[in-house]
Amino acid sequence: MATEEQERHSSSVGVLGLGNWGTALADHLARNGHTVTCWDRDADVLRSVRRQGKNSRYHSEFSLHESLRPVDEAEEAIRQPILLLAVPASALGELFESSTGRLTALKRETLVVSAIKGLEPKTLLTPLQFMHKVAPQLSRLAVLSGPSFSSDVIGRRPAGIVAASSDGVVAREVAELFRGETMRVYLSQDPLGVELGGILKNVISLAVGVSDGLQLGDSARAALVTRGLAEMTRLAVAMGAQERTLFGLSGMGDLVMTATCDRSRNRTVGLRLGRGESLEEIVRTLGSTAEAVNSAKLVLQLAEEHQVEMPIAESVAVLLAGKVNASEMIQRFISRPTKSEF
Repeated sequence: MATEEQERHSSSVGVLGLGNWGTALADHLARNGHTVTCWDRDADVLRSVRRQGKNSRYHSEFSLHESLRPVDEAEEAIRQPILLLAVPASALGELFESSTGRLTALKRETLVVSAIKGLEPKTLLTPLQFMHKVAPQLSRLAVLSGPSFSSDVIGRRPAGIVAASSDGVVAREVAELFRGETMRVYLSQDPLGVELGGILKNVISLAVGVSDGLQLGDSARAALVTRGLAEMTRLAVAMGAQERTLFGLSGMGDLVMTATCDRSRNRTVGLRLGRGESLEEIVRTLGSTAEAVNSAKLVLQLAEEHQVEMPIAESVAVLLAGKVNASEMIQRFISRPTKSEF
C-alpha cells in the first residue's frame, strides 16, 4: 500500500542558490517526491551535482537525491510554477535586474518562497518586499524560516519551521510542500514578522558570539539573547509585524539556536572576533555567507528610519565597521544609562 508521502501530489520546483541552505532544501524537496530544477552561479557546484550527485562546496559528505536536475541558466529554474529563493540577499538585485529578462519568466501565478535571511542592500527591503517591488504581478509570495540548521535538514534530523504568507491558502500550500517525516511545518499569516525574525536574529547571534569569544560567561549570554529579542520585536512591530510572531519559532526559536550553537555561522563570526581575529580573515576562511556581516549596518539604518532603539545591533555595526574592538563593543552596551526593562 502506498504511504501518504508517496501519494502526495508532485510539484515542479525551481531552486535558485545551492549554498548550505539551498542544497539542503533542494534535497529535502526531492526526497518529498517533487521535481526539483536547481541553479547556482558557481558552475563547479552545478557540475559536481550533475556528475557526482554531490555538492562539491556545501555538504559534500552527503549524496544528493538522484532526481535533482541542475541547470546552467537561472531562467530555467525561474520558469517552474514554484520558485524557492536561497541565494544571499545581496544577490537578489543582480539576479532580477530588469535587463536580464528573468522577471518576464515570473508569472502572476508563480509561487515564490523565500528562504533568505537577509536584507536587499540597496533598498533595505526584505526578500519578499523586494520581489513584490520588482515583480508586482506576483500574487503568491511566502517565506520559510525557523530554527533549522541545513546540516540537520540534509542529515534527516527533525526540525520545526514556519511557512508564512498573507494568504492562508498559500501558507498551507508551502507547508504541504515541505512537510515530511523529519520536518514539521507550522502556518503563519505574518510573513513580514517571520522574515524579520530570521534576519534580525543574525545580528544578535553575532553579538552573543563576541561575548562568548571574550569568555564573559553564561550570564552575559542570557542577557544578550533576552535583550536582543526585545530589540528584534521593537523593530518588527514598528515595521508592521505581529509581536507574537517574534516569540515563536521564526523569532525566539531561531535566535536561541543560532546564538548558542557553534554551528551557526553568525555566532562563529562573533566568536572569532571576540578571540581577536580580523573580520577580513574570518570572512575569507568562513566558507559560506554569514548574513549579519552585511545586514548589521542595514538593520541599523532600518532602526533609524523607524526611530527604534537597538543598542546591541548598533554595537555590532560599529564593531564590524572597525570603529571599536570586541571588548569596547560589549562595554558600549553595558555602560548605557539605566532604564526600565519593559
